[in-house]
Amino acid sequence: MKRAIPVVVLSIAGLVPVWRYEPSIGGGTSTTEAAAPAPSTASSSGGSSSGTVVKGTLVNTEKGPVEVQVTFQGDKISAVKMLQQPNHPQTTAAVPKLIAATLEAQSADIDTVSGATITSEAYKESLQAAIDDNAKAAATASPSPSAAASQTVDGSALTTEKGPVQVQVTFEGDKISAVKMLQQPNHPQTTAAVPKLIAATLEAQSADIDTVSGATITSEAYKESLQAAIDAKG
Repeated sequence: MKRAIPVVVLSIAGLVPVWRYEPSIGGGTSTTEAAAPAPSTASSSGGSSSGTVVKGTLVNTEKGPVEVQVTFQGDKISAVKMLQQPNHPQTTAAVPKLIAATLEAQSADIDTVSGATITSEAYKESLQAAIDDNAKAAATASPSPSAAASQTVDGSALTTEKGPVQVQVTFEGDKISAVKMLQQPNHPQTTAAVPKLIAATLEAQSADIDTVSGATITSEAYKESLQAAIDAKG
């Protein structure tokens, strides 16, 4: 029994330093992780991350490099992310304000943030470059609305006692923008009547026009061919 007492005492004493030591290790690790955020990855989003992503130019300032990445939904700025920014308290505080202002203004025409003027100006420059690149890409990829909507349709060919009549109609969307005679009688009255028929068509935007005196047969055939083209266009 005398030998057992010292062993128990030593065992209990041996637990004391273990109990004191372990919390100090865990506390040191969590403090290190919390103190190491990467300010250059700061970002803010105003919507879905999907869309067209465009990088702005890299702008070097005396405070450090500045570069943004912008996400567009069509022409709308839906998100802005900082790819590079100065590791500086004023910059860290200014970036959320700059991004919020961008999402509201939907442009680079925003105010600088007091205390971070240099970073603000570089941010706006990088942002504008991204906006310009997106606009150029959109213009290159998409045809103009008028070109995309332009459609040419041939009307039916009609045979009359004066000769064949057939028109070709160009539409811009639902609008008749031009009429061309593919076939017409070789006759003075027809030659004189055609410009009048086309002018009346462009004004009325339909085949509901009057016949031209002295060219009734050609006029009726013109209107029938014209209506066929309108119907074929749909």
